[in-house]
Amino acid sequence: MESITIQEAQEKVDLWIKTYGVRYFNELTNMAILTEEVGEVARIIARKYGEQSFKESDKQHDLGDEMADVLWVLLCLANQTGVDLTESFFRNIEKKTSRDKERHINNKKL
Repeated sequence: MESITIQEAQEKVDLWIKTYGVRYFNELTNMAILTEEVGEVARIIARKYGEQSFKESDKQHDLGDEMADVLWVLLCLANQTGVDLTESFFRNIEKKTSRDKERHINNKKL
């Protein structure tokens, strides 16, 4: 299986949009699509790991494919809003580390 960086993923999505997608949907449309895709992930998880039962129409959905749909739209939003997700990811790890470095270790519930 091929490995890819976040930056490469952003570039691949951008190239695909420019080659096959005509243009990006506007940011508001992509936000709505992202919400829809997250809902599809939630639906599968609720049925596979939660207490809801599968409907016949649910059985054809693949969790990995739905997660990839979420990632795709997130990459689209990052591209069209000028967000470098690699840089943002590392900044986010630093933020979480400084804020939570002892919080979870000291959480008796965990």
